[in-house]
Amino acid sequence: MLRISQLILYPGHSNEELRDKICKYLHIDPADLLDYEIQKQSIDARKKPVLFFSYTIDVKVRQESQVLRKLKGKAQKVNNVSYQLPAPGNTALLHRPVIAGSGPAGLFCAYLLAKSGYCPIIMERGGPVEERILDVEKFWEEGNLNLSSNVQFGEGGAGTFSDGKLNTLVKDAKGRNRFVLQTFVEHGAPPSILYEQKPHIGTDILIDVVRNMRRSIQNMGGTFCFHSQVTDIELENTMSGGSRSLGRVIINDREKIDTDLCVFAIGHSARDTFQMLYDREIPIESKSFAVGVRIEHPQSMITQNQYGQRESYDGLPVASYKLTARLENGRGAYTFCMCPGGYVVNASSEEERLAVNGMSYHQRDGVNANSAVIVTVTPKDYKGTHPLAGVEFQRMLEEQAYAEGGGKVPVQCFADFQENRPTKTLRNVMPQIKGAYALANVRNIFPKELGDSLEEAIHLMEHKIHGFAREDALLSGVESRTSSPVRIIRNEEFESEASGIYPCGEGAGYAGGITSAAMDGMKTAEAIIKKYTPSSYTVS
Repeated sequence: MLRISQLILYPGHSNEELRDKICKYLHIDPADLLDYEIQKQSIDARKKPVLFFSYTIDVKVRQESQVLRKLKGKAQKVNNVSYQLPAPGNTALLHRPVIAGSGPAGLFCAYLLAKSGYCPIIMERGGPVEERILDVEKFWEEGNLNLSSNVQFGEGGAGTFSDGKLNTLVKDAKGRNRFVLQTFVEHGAPPSILYEQKPHIGTDILIDVVRNMRRSIQNMGGTFCFHSQVTDIELENTMSGGSRSLGRVIINDREKIDTDLCVFAIGHSARDTFQMLYDREIPIESKSFAVGVRIEHPQSMITQNQYGQRESYDGLPVASYKLTARLENGRGAYTFCMCPGGYVVNASSEEERLAVNGMSYHQRDGVNANSAVIVTVTPKDYKGTHPLAGVEFQRMLEEQAYAEGGGKVPVQCFADFQENRPTKTLRNVMPQIKGAYALANVRNIFPKELGDSLEEAIHLMEHKIHGFAREDALLSGVESRTSSPVRIIRNEEFESEASGIYPCGEGAGYAGGITSAAMDGMKTAEAIIKKYTPSSYTVS
């Protein structure tokens, strides 16, 4: 295969036009182009409002060596890496492996284990995605929170009710990233995620993808147990050196299941599980994370800034942004989980505590754009040095958000945020929120330094997107679940100090986002496969 880069075409072009462009670039007859695969598609907006797509494409041609010589460095020979599962180890596995959680980390760990014959049991505290979506919609419409089936908990994890963004900064030479995207496509995601610069699926399609992955895992021997939370573990002392190993997991405080190992892919909001593991003396440490607000602008404003025009046209993705700032107090600030044409959602999972997130459907056709504007917090911001101090800091902010909105999502215009006064009247920007909202003083949620930091960050971001700090931009809070506030310590074999405990994914502190969590689930499955043989137990 040969790789060519910076192939420029107008948005809305046809496949025939792309094929012709490839042939002209390579100086070959169309009959000599045997195949091609888009590796990357990005937008060139340097001459906006005139926009282009820039492509990186792998091509298969006749007389490859001759074509390569003629191009004189304008193409490179490539050998794409295909993901390969490791060979099984030799240690006897006496019981089926258990996976706690069916978010992207748990799903991809289960998918690889099932594919390799290990017949995993997936324990999910919430319901299947078909049931979960009804619970979430009922909460948004009526305000009745289901503590085990909500935006944070249930099949698919927290990412299911988000924008379904799949970009990641994780570097991986073994093809895991590509495998994740290909697996999503095989289960119903649009093929364009394989090459888009900022791939996304959207909540409406992601629901079907998650359900289809479950069915594949079941067909390969995996078992899903819904409404089944790992509420405790029993550890056994080994003969050598007083070390401990997992003996069994306890489900819903009642049922005991013997197992050699449990993968804890529990997500960033499993605070009760963090506490349980801490109580069982599983090593945990606090880590830095970030908190802030959701900010809403008209999508037409973002499109004007990014594309030089107020509306996208056929072939162009809906305009998005990613902004960073360095504050005078040394904190970092950045936008997170930007949702073009999306909605702010009530993402609460605990009584009398309120958190928000952002969500888009696949078409991204809502009137507002929203993103989190967040500032970094560190263990220095917490009271005390307890490993779970970050959890309590999040809870404190969420309790204040709940109180500020009277149980509804508190919303404030940026002009009022700057003056530290409650919003009484909305202006031109109307909230696009899933769940009830109330006009309030969002700034009251935060300690003074964090409130001041958020105001400074929004003004600095105005230098990059005109109108970002407009007075009628809407802020809602609190965005507190950006990442896990803890890290569950694991070794190079992906195990805790207690053997058989495998911390995994975003909740364990080793990922951030759908794709990186899925890749960490794969790495955890690989570690299990390398150690154990699946043939020692019988599946009943």
